[in-house]
Amino acid sequence: MRFSRSLLAATALAAALVSIAPATGAELVIGRPASPATFDPGFLKEAATLVDNVFDTLVLRDAEMKLVPGLALSWKALDDTTWEIKLRPGIKFHNGEAFDAEAVKFTFERVLDPAAKSPTISYIRTVAGVDVVDPLTVRIRTNGPDPLLPTRLSRYPAYIVPPAYVKQVGAAEFARRPVGTGPYKVTEFVPDDHVTMVANEAYWRGKATIDKVVWRPIPEATARIAALLSGEVQFIESVPAELVDTLKTSGAADVVDVKNGGLTIYLGLKSAEKPLDDARVRRALSLAIDRKGLTTDILKGKATPTGTQVSPFDAGYKDIPTPAYDPAAAKKLLAEAGYPNGFTIRFQAPRRYISSAEVAQAVVQQWAAIGVKAELEVPEWSVYAQQVPAGKQAPIYMLAWGSTQTLDADAALYAILKSGEPYSTVADKALDALLDESRKTIAPDARAAIFAKIQDHAAETVPLITLYREDSLYGKAKSVTFGGRPDARIPVYDIRVVK
Repeated sequence: MRFSRSLLAATALAAALVSIAPATGAELVIGRPASPATFDPGFLKEAATLVDNVFDTLVLRDAEMKLVPGLALSWKALDDTTWEIKLRPGIKFHNGEAFDAEAVKFTFERVLDPAAKSPTISYIRTVAGVDVVDPLTVRIRTNGPDPLLPTRLSRYPAYIVPPAYVKQVGAAEFARRPVGTGPYKVTEFVPDDHVTMVANEAYWRGKATIDKVVWRPIPEATARIAALLSGEVQFIESVPAELVDTLKTSGAADVVDVKNGGLTIYLGLKSAEKPLDDARVRRALSLAIDRKGLTTDILKGKATPTGTQVSPFDAGYKDIPTPAYDPAAAKKLLAEAGYPNGFTIRFQAPRRYISSAEVAQAVVQQWAAIGVKAELEVPEWSVYAQQVPAGKQAPIYMLAWGSTQTLDADAALYAILKSGEPYSTVADKALDALLDESRKTIAPDARAAIFAKIQDHAAETVPLITLYREDSLYGKAKSVTFGGRPDARIPVYDIRVVK
């Protein structure tokens, strides 16, 4: 009954929205699956959705995904290992501190410091150092040729932070009370309740049209839908596939579907632990999963089965066939590996992705058919997000990864396949050598060939189990204009609320 009243109220509200002029003094409330754990862009353990609205990078991506100037006016390679970056003058952080070359140097050095143990260091590990030439010029040295450096400057952990403020308040306080140069300032952060941001009046691209945005964690998907239909929120992330039609037929809200615009869901494997140290066991677990059934029956076609972590949007993509569903072959491999009766193992999956807990339950049932008893745990995201980069997760764990902000195979592969990286539980010398080679190779064709080898090797040895690539599914009030982006960002600066 409550749901029906919400639907009627939202429908009446939508009917009243007859003007298409951007609202002045507009506010936007966004419902999302989880509360952020931190606002420190150098130490994120989650997507940069909120951080992206508070901080700026040196390089931006426009609506066509082209690299364009951000806090940097220009960039050029002086030689194979040196890039010169010219900075935009007159920029201030939210607290009035000046943005300059020292801020760039500080930003990179705090992440590259081995003692800091940044979980995002893999993205800029090619950086050997940053030299200040003058207040508006830096030179970034790399430890080998790195054709992706401009791309690396467009995503975390390359959001520029204010040195004086960070030193003054300390890392813990900075993570709670962030200060950036971006279009929005954080005025209130109550973990597990809400984040309030207000438009930066002095933003270098001009003040945003939406004056205030509130981000509310609403973990249960049905509750997010109800909040949207009742008008409590005007925008939601992660619409469940099974509720897409509910929104479409409500008359009060729209669904934004970016096909293959989400992350790639995979099962991480602690391959140093028995029985996962045996490639036959890993292949068996993969062959016992009906990916087509998962994406058709549970995800309602809002995801695409795949055999590679790399997206079709990415440079370096190879169309690796989706692994077959073959329980008989899986049982044979287990017997060959010495597990004719299967085994018992812990398995973790968060309620963070589209119907991810339901998918995990289906996988448990499919593994049971080959004798593998997976003990499923569904931890809270705030806990799980800390466990995974610390290596404290279960031997098998569900995670999503991708390269939505770089659109290059490097971001999709390196951080989760290279041994020793915070999010990798893989130890494969052949993969390590290929991944290192990919970061030293400049010619596009040669890079593509290396990435093809990496994807072929992963398909053969199964260091992790790739499942499917999600669509990006959003719900929005009809008063909100947002078309979705291939890089999965939600730039409130570009969103409009009409009346």
